[in-house]
Amino acid sequence: MNAIEGYLSGGVAVVTGAGSGLGAAMARRFSAQGMKIVALDIDGPQAESVAHGIRMAGGGATARRCDVSDRAAVESAAREVEAQFGQCSVVCANVGVQQFGAIDRLSENDWRWVLNVNVMGVIYTVDAFLPLLRKASGPRHIVVTSSSAAYSPGIRMAAYTTSKYAVTGYAETLRMELANEGIGVTILFPAGMSTHHLQSSQKARPTELGPSLINREDIDAMMASRGIDVGGHVATADYATRHLIADLAENRRYIITHGDCRQVITSNAEELLAAHDRAQLE
Repeated sequence: MNAIEGYLSGGVAVVTGAGSGLGAAMARRFSAQGMKIVALDIDGPQAESVAHGIRMAGGGATARRCDVSDRAAVESAAREVEAQFGQCSVVCANVGVQQFGAIDRLSENDWRWVLNVNVMGVIYTVDAFLPLLRKASGPRHIVVTSSSAAYSPGIRMAAYTTSKYAVTGYAETLRMELANEGIGVTILFPAGMSTHHLQSSQKARPTELGPSLINREDIDAMMASRGIDVGGHVATADYATRHLIADLAENRRYIITHGDCRQVITSNAEELLAAHDRAQLE
């Protein structure tokens, strides 16, 4: 085992959204490092399925149903982790739900649902588990899952994109505030993945908010507006997490999981610099 492979060995990793997709892949990565896993997901059986797979592979994992938009539920999960392990060394605030639709067709319930889960869910997760990180010795990290939409936005996904801009700003500030404590904060920017994200989003929406409707035309319009080539921008969750451990060992500020977005990132930066330079003119 090399230095990076043993970097997090013996620690405890808490992963929200661990029942499938990116969260499940991250949980497996941390388990392969010799970490104990706490898999949290609004779909309890799915979380247990991931934990069971880790245990069958020789790792240690527990699972619990947890709706991150419910502060009390997240705080309860944190108390259970403290009772069982005393602390944790990695927290992945990874939950995100998606709602497509033109801005003038998004309802107030659409906005509240997406922002409550994607933004407040991250805040609740960090608030609940930060005390346990502070109690841990050795490497300590928080991973906040943003999205490629935060630097490459497209039409018909305003609620989701807004939420990911918000958590990016939150994580940037969190990184600065925790730096002197030696707790690293890394922002993960996944692009499209071959997962069941849309279906799990629909399933997770509270019934009192009405159904989450998916219109194929909205998805096609979004992809066209972002110039997305499915072959280059869609990958498996396992592929998307391939550099996760090495990047955490280097305390990287950003991780872009896959997809070639250099042109749009460069264009955005150039426009911002040009605006800055105009501001310097008398």
